[in-house]
Amino acid sequence: MCDNGEMKIGLIGGSGPAGSALGARLASVGYECVIGSRSKYRAMEARDRAIESNPELVSLLGYGDNEAAAACDLVVIATPWDSAATTAKEYEDLLKGKVLVSMANALVKVGPEFQPLVPPRGSVAAHVQAAMPESRVVAAFHHLPAKELGHLGEPIDSDVLICGDDPKAVETVSEIVGKIPGCRPLDAGELSNATAIEAFTAVLLQLNVRYRTRVAPKLTGIRDASLAN
Repeated sequence: MCDNGEMKIGLIGGSGPAGSALGARLASVGYECVIGSRSKYRAMEARDRAIESNPELVSLLGYGDNEAAAACDLVVIATPWDSAATTAKEYEDLLKGKVLVSMANALVKVGPEFQPLVPPRGSVAAHVQAAMPESRVVAAFHHLPAKELGHLGEPIDSDVLICGDDPKAVETVSEIVGKIPGCRPLDAGELSNATAIEAFTAVLLQLNVRYRTRVAPKLTGIRDASLAN
């Protein structure tokens, strides 16, 4: 298993709030990260905003176009949900054989309510896997609030549900999640379970609105997640 110093993480479409915050958070625990975007200048702006608040990340947090992000060892698709599969497909050759993390949720707001949508194949993650059969798709990071991700001095008190059809890929992502202070990685099974994980985000967002807070899932009854296997 790679340690922090050996793994470079790219974020395709990572110039948005969630992608740039995740990149900064992963850099803060020692991973070299590249924020990617269709425009490297947008990626540079996102990276500069993160560095302005956290100058200690200057040597670990980089930027580039999406191709530069796709060239990294492990790649996160941080685009909007409806472009995740098509954007990944553009870099299919670079992403062959790599762990490809899908973090998007297919949601729509109808009046005051958030409602989940059903993408092709049942989930965004499964749609990405169908488009990228030679990549090792893992679903993760769906429920981490972007604002809290960006508060690098504070732990995130949350479980992170992770699922995928490649056990080694799930193990790799779990190891990364476990380095984020306050986060507990939980193996949630095969990629088919991404349907329920993604849809549950609508419930969390509705709780945020109703109780004027930012909630994150924390499951009881699992004393030692390392004993799952």
